Amino acid sequence: MEEQSGRKHFRERMESMVRTIRDEIRTGKLKDGDFLPSEKAYAKAYQLSNKSVRQGLDILVSERLVEKIPRVGNKIVRQAAEARTTIKLGYYTSLLEQAALDTLIEQFHERHPDIRVELVPLPSSHTVQALKPLLRAGDVDLLTISAPGFADFVENGEAEELETLAPEPHVYKFLTKSMSCNGELKAQPFVFSPLILCYNRVHLRKIDVPEPDSGWSWDDLFEYSSKLNADNERIGFYFHFPSYNRWPVFLLQSGMAFHRDEEGRIDLRGDKLQGALRICQQLIARQNRFPLLLSEHEADAEKLFFAGKVSMIMTTYFSLNAYRHQTQVKYDIAPLPYGGDNRTLLLAIGLAVSSRSERKDSAKLLLDFLMSYRSQLMIRQSTLSIPSLKPAAEWAGVEKMYRPSRFHLYREIIPTFAVHSTLKLSIEELQLFQREARLYWSGLETEEALLERLGTMLSRTGSV
Repeated sequence: MEEQSGRKHFRERMESMVRTIRDEIRTGKLKDGDFLPSEKAYAKAYQLSNKSVRQGLDILVSERLVEKIPRVGNKIVRQAAEARTTIKLGYYTSLLEQAALDTLIEQFHERHPDIRVELVPLPSSHTVQALKPLLRAGDVDLLTISAPGFADFVENGEAEELETLAPEPHVYKFLTKSMSCNGELKAQPFVFSPLILCYNRVHLRKIDVPEPDSGWSWDDLFEYSSKLNADNERIGFYFHFPSYNRWPVFLLQSGMAFHRDEEGRIDLRGDKLQGALRICQQLIARQNRFPLLLSEHEADAEKLFFAGKVSMIMTTYFSLNAYRHQTQVKYDIAPLPYGGDNRTLLLAIGLAVSSRSERKDSAKLLLDFLMSYRSQLMIRQSTLSIPSLKPAAEWAGVEKMYRPSRFHLYREIIPTFAVHSTLKLSIEELQLFQREARLYWSGLETEEALLERLGTMLSRTGSV
């Protein structure tokens, strides 16, 4: 047993030496033409034999980073710089935390030292108008893209900006469908999350409120959240209402789809839309002690929740990542309450290769690495996000961090998933809808006046 342990520690020391030298070459600390320190120096620094040091250096020789010159030393070679390919990955900065993206890129560099990945932060807007200039200028080779962003490419006839990909058979089928156009996969699903309810188990038990389940309606939530409200202490339920990734769920649950007639007009009359608007208004009225419409950030809900100031929040697996290492609040998750239809909003992020890229092979190599079982499993084990690769997402083993006991509930509610594009409104139109509805939701306008104005504005945008 001791011998096995010794071999393990030896391998770790040798791998550490190789990794350090490789990083020093990649970052420019060791430049082309420089000679490495002596093998004896490395042997002393890493507690290795001279033979082991030579074995480690042989790895760098095979990677074309180092050349062995007999009786002279080990030299950094020009081929290392010339052979290296740089690919640009456009990414949502939240994925550094939500998908351990920085760690995955580091692992990719170790496996492919001849390819360097340059991270390019994407604009907060997911529209084709914001992303297409980056593609056309060659500023990204591979990019992360949200389901609404992908839908915007399709709706504007720009799907050809994205390379057609081979479907991964082990990715959840509903995700593949959300990233396809005319039967062709244009973005490989990477990670996803439905909207869910998150609750503080201690708060609920303290006043004998039952834990939420799939049978809860919004009326049930309103009733129980009123009981959980405590003056100068906490509120029962909260979410950042203005968020594009939150409030549209009420439209989805209404069963409303904004179809246009031949002249581009939308008929907003009917009980479905009015019911959704009234639930929103009721929700805001019940929380009149807290300015839902004036909160600044989507993350405010999670911050208040983990500070013990809120008992229940509407959130996502993604958003809970910011608190995955906390141990004070014992929380669990449940399906969202239902409205007219039993629906929840699906948030999905895909990986797309620019059809204009001059480095498609390298970009696809990175995409394949991020979609490998090893990478997807690392996301599952080290974050609260759900990887798109089903075998990785449904892995069961010893957890490395706190995870809600009902983590796998997403599997049971898959039939309720719906994406933004189900509503037949563009990103801009949904944002317009939300801005215009604020007066009504705040009690400063009648429902009739709102619907008349929205009908005019949405019909006008549809006819442009």
